[in-house]
Amino acid sequence: MKKLFIPALFLLSSLPALADEGQWQPHQLLQLKAELKKVGITIPAEKLADLSKHPMSAIVSTGGCSASFVSPEGLIVTNHHCAYDAIQRNSSAKKNYIVDGFLAKTRAEELPAGASTRVYITDKVDNVSKELGLGLSAAMTGRERREQIQSNIKKIIAECEQDKAYRCSVPSFHRGLEYYRIRQMMIRDVRLVYAPADMIGNYGGDIDNFEWPRHTGDFSFLRAYVGKDGRPAEPSPDNVPYQSKDFLVVSAEGLKNGDPILLAGYPGRTSRYKLPAEIRFARDTDYPLRAAEMLADIATIAAATQAKPEDEVRYASVVKGINNRLKKTQGLIAGFARKDIAAIKDQTDAQFRLWLAGKDAQKAPDLLKQLDTVIAQDMALSQEEFAFSVASNSDLLSSARTLYRLAIEKEKPNAERESGYQERDVGFIKARLSRLEQSFVSAVDQARLTAGLARYAKLTVHPAALDVLLPNPATVAAMFGKTQLHNTAQRLAWMEQNRAAFTQTDDAFIQLAVQLHEVGMSLENRRKEIDGNLDFIIPQYMEAMIAWKKSQGKPVYPDANSTLRVTFGNVGAYAPRDGVTKGPFTTVEGIVEKHTGNEPFIAPAPLLQAIKEKRYGVFKDKVLATVPVDFLSSADTTGGNSGSAVMNKRGELVGLNFDSTYESITKDWYFDTAITRAIHVDIRYMLWVMKEVDHADNVLKELTIKYPK
Repeated sequence: MKKLFIPALFLLSSLPALADEGQWQPHQLLQLKAELKKVGITIPAEKLADLSKHPMSAIVSTGGCSASFVSPEGLIVTNHHCAYDAIQRNSSAKKNYIVDGFLAKTRAEELPAGASTRVYITDKVDNVSKELGLGLSAAMTGRERREQIQSNIKKIIAECEQDKAYRCSVPSFHRGLEYYRIRQMMIRDVRLVYAPADMIGNYGGDIDNFEWPRHTGDFSFLRAYVGKDGRPAEPSPDNVPYQSKDFLVVSAEGLKNGDPILLAGYPGRTSRYKLPAEIRFARDTDYPLRAAEMLADIATIAAATQAKPEDEVRYASVVKGINNRLKKTQGLIAGFARKDIAAIKDQTDAQFRLWLAGKDAQKAPDLLKQLDTVIAQDMALSQEEFAFSVASNSDLLSSARTLYRLAIEKEKPNAERESGYQERDVGFIKARLSRLEQSFVSAVDQARLTAGLARYAKLTVHPAALDVLLPNPATVAAMFGKTQLHNTAQRLAWMEQNRAAFTQTDDAFIQLAVQLHEVGMSLENRRKEIDGNLDFIIPQYMEAMIAWKKSQGKPVYPDANSTLRVTFGNVGAYAPRDGVTKGPFTTVEGIVEKHTGNEPFIAPAPLLQAIKEKRYGVFKDKVLATVPVDFLSSADTTGGNSGSAVMNKRGELVGLNFDSTYESITKDWYFDTAITRAIHVDIRYMLWVMKEVDHADNVLKELTIKYPK
C-alpha cells in the first residue's frame, strides 16, 4: 500500500489532546497522562491501558451496546433499551414485561435473553497493519485490492479463532491507515435478570429521546453463563454463571458539578475525518432520504399492528430501534442546519490542502484528485444501495436472500467464502433466522414490503435492471400465500439446501431472492471496487491529515468503529442558546412534574408514593436534597456507547451512559466542546429504584456498593 510523507506509527506515537474530545484506544492513554491528571482522574494510565487489569477487564460489549460486570458471578449492567430485545422476546400480551418490568428472585427464574444475544470480553489487541498489506500493489484494481485485504483479514481471523472460545475481528482505524486484530471471548448463554418497567426504563419515550432535561431510568441487568469448565457454551440448564475476573464496585457517594468522569465502552461510528463533500451529501441527500424512509416504515408498522396488541408487542423492539435511529437522523439534520459544519470543514480542508501542497507539491494534486473522484463514486453508489434496501423491506425476503447466498457460498472452500457466510458465521445466521419467531407477523411484513415497493417507485435513483425483477405491489399478498418461510422450522431447514434446490422451488420468496441475486451481486462488486480504491487513497490522505493535525497540537484519535474506547471529561451544564443554561442534574421531583398519566409520561404509583413520602435514605444528594436521576458530562460519546460504564476518578461505577443532548448529535461529525454533552443515568437513582420501588433486594445484595460516609 502506497505511503506518503511520514511513517504512520511515528505520527501516532505522540498524541496531544483537547479537553473532552477524543474516543481513545486504551493503549493511547499512556500518552495522555497529563490530560488525565488535569481532568482529575487518579487511576494510573498504565492500568487504563491494560486490558487485563481493572477497570478495563470489567468492560464488555453486547454486540451493539456497551456493558460492564458488576459482580464476580457474571452479573452485567447495561441500559434498559439495550436489553429491550430480551425483554420483548420474553413478553406476550398476557405477560408483558415491557409494561410490568421483570425481576428474577433466583437464578432459576432468569430468562434467556435470546438466541442472538452475546457478551464479548476483549482480552487482546494487536496491530496487524503489516499483515494486512501483504500482497497489495498499486497496480491492482479496486476490487482486487479489496478482495486481497479481505483474504488477509480472513487468514488473521482464522489463526486467532483456533480456540473456539474466542471471536476475532480486524477493524480498520484512521480510515484504513491501521488495522488491529481484536480478540474477544464470546459468551453465548446470556439471561435476563432484572429490568424495571418501561414507565421507568423508558420514561419520556420518544418525546424525550435525545432531549434534556431527562428523567429516564435506562438500566437493566443480564447475566453471562458458561459451561461447567468455565468456557463459553451453547445455552443449557447445566451452565453456570461466568466467573468474571474483575467487576466494577458501585459508588453511591455520587458526583457534583465539575467532578471528573471516565467513560469506557464500544462507540459505534463517527465521521470526524470526512471531507466537506461527504458532509454535504449526508446533510442534503442521504439523511433526508433515510429519515423519510424511517418515518414511513414506522407508520406502516403502526397501521398494521393497531388492531392486535400481541402484534404490537412483537414489533415493539423493531419500532423502538427505528425510532431511535430516526430521532438521531433528525437531530443530525437539525444540527447541520443550526451550524454549518460543511463550511467549517471547507476552511480546514482548504488549510490542509495548502499545507499538503507545501509538503509535496508534486504528489499532492494527484492525491487530492483521486480522493475527490473516489469519494464522488462512493456517494453515488450509496444512493443505489439505499434504493435496493427500500425495495426489499421485508424480513421474509431478507431471510430468503441470506439463505440463497449461504447455499452459493457453501460451494466454496471455507477460506474463500464471503465474510458473513463462513462456518464461523453459520451460528449467527441461524440465530437471526430463529429470532423472527418472536418479532414477525406475516401481515405486518406484507404491509412493509408493499409500502416499500411503492416508495421505491418514487425514488429518483434506481439500480440498473432491478425494476423489471420486482413484484407489483398488488401481487405481494399472493406471494405471502406461496411461501413457507414464515415458519421457523422451514427457514432453518433451508440452511441445509444446495443451490439447485433454490432454483427449482416454487416458494415465492425464494424465487424472488434468486431473481434479485445478480443485481445484488452487481452492487456488491461495484462496492468492492470503490472500497478497494478508498483503501488505497484514504490511508494516504489520513497519513497526511494526521501529520497536519499533529503539527497544530490537535488530537489524533481514530473515528469510532465499535471497538473498546475510553473517553473522559467532567460533569457540567451547557448553554444551547442565549440566556438558557441546562443541567447538570435532574431529580425525582422532575418525574412528578412530568407525570401526566398519559403515555409516555406515566410514572408507576409505587415510585410516585416513594417520592411523596421522601423515602430517599442514603441515596439523597446533600446538595440537591433529593435523589438525582440523570446527569450531564462533557464525555465524547456516540451510538454504541449506550450502557457504557461512567466511572468516578477512582474507577468506581457512578452511572450509565444512555444518550446525548439534541444539540450534541452532530458530534459524530464535529465535536463542539461548548455544547456537546452526554446524558447518563445516576447510579443513585438506579439503586433507589431497586430498593424502594422494585424491591430487587437479591440484585442489590450481589453488588459491592460503597455508601456515603
